[in-house]
Amino acid sequence: MPATTRRQSLHSPRSNPSSSVVREMTPSPRFKGVASGFNAPSFFLPVSRELELVACCLGVFVSFSYFAVMQEDVYEAQGEKGERFSMTFFALVFERAVNALCALVAIFIFGGSGYKLPLKEIFHSGSSQMLAMAASNEALRYVSYPTQVLGKSCKMVPVMLGGLFLGGRKFSRFQYLSVAFVTFGVFLFNYGKASSSGKASVKENSTYGLSLIFLSLVFDAITGGLQDKVKTSTKVLNPSHRKTAKPSAHESMLYTNLSGAIVALVFAVFTGQVTSGFAFCAKYPKVLKAIVSYSLASAVGQNFIYHTITSFDVLVLTTVTTTRKIFSTVYSVFRNPNQTLTSLQWTGCFIVFTFLGMETAEKVHKSRRAAAAKGRAKLV
Repeated sequence: MPATTRRQSLHSPRSNPSSSVVREMTPSPRFKGVASGFNAPSFFLPVSRELELVACCLGVFVSFSYFAVMQEDVYEAQGEKGERFSMTFFALVFERAVNALCALVAIFIFGGSGYKLPLKEIFHSGSSQMLAMAASNEALRYVSYPTQVLGKSCKMVPVMLGGLFLGGRKFSRFQYLSVAFVTFGVFLFNYGKASSSGKASVKENSTYGLSLIFLSLVFDAITGGLQDKVKTSTKVLNPSHRKTAKPSAHESMLYTNLSGAIVALVFAVFTGQVTSGFAFCAKYPKVLKAIVSYSLASAVGQNFIYHTITSFDVLVLTTVTTTRKIFSTVYSVFRNPNQTLTSLQWTGCFIVFTFLGMETAEKVHKSRRAAAAKGRAKLV
């Protein structure tokens, strides 16, 4: 055999069947931050997936419960005339910019993934996420409360549909059942609050308001599918690390919020909310303080949110954030002793927490079963 042929055969995939495995096991091109040279403390050692998910859930619950309280202070009546803050895009620009800045600082300190990222898909995801929030908030000004509740309670459904049609996801029967009952539980909770107030809504369900709710659901579906697509595109852009390539939590947080801030700024400029927002905050400094507070709380919570997106999946995140709304409301009730929960609201809480507990137990069982199968495979 000629020398050239021998050299080619040594590097051919046929002569080395494990070459593809070696390629996947090569170190990732991770960008090292300024803190990469320090040894990690013992409490930063790897933890189980179940404990990691619990930590993410608690982080989302606590931070965004505080976020909800501060946001409530922003939109309450101000002054003797009872003026209310209505500059939605102005607030979104501020919040998204703070989140992006915190993510940039975190990347500088802790580093990034170093992978090639699908910035176009991330930009689309961040833009649709911001537009979904804007449409949902604006809809409250034009439709009755029960109508808005239906839109919020059904958010998990379009996210699943977006994952199916845009992200190519597949879900089990139990996941479909869990989404259905969690959505029903959230609806019961909100409907119980609306019906127990004893006050009829004076708002008309205008065509514009109904269109905003539909638009918000559409953007929720698009966002869920695009977030799944970001993971797939990242693996395609990094073929030598196809099994492990994914954006870091802070990279997702940075580019998603930055794109949302850019789009929100465009809308704020064209609607005149930049000048009116600053004027309102100058007149009522308490509002500016509350916006800063809930923006910082959002930044903390988004660290957990984007870690959940990159480490688990979008449906898990949606389940967590949807249930967080109940926790925020319960916290608001205990904050104000004059408020009480009806039996219908407690029923909704019970349904949601029961199925979330069953879903967690099912994931733990599946994880343990996969680990046992892997152990048996090694023995063989």
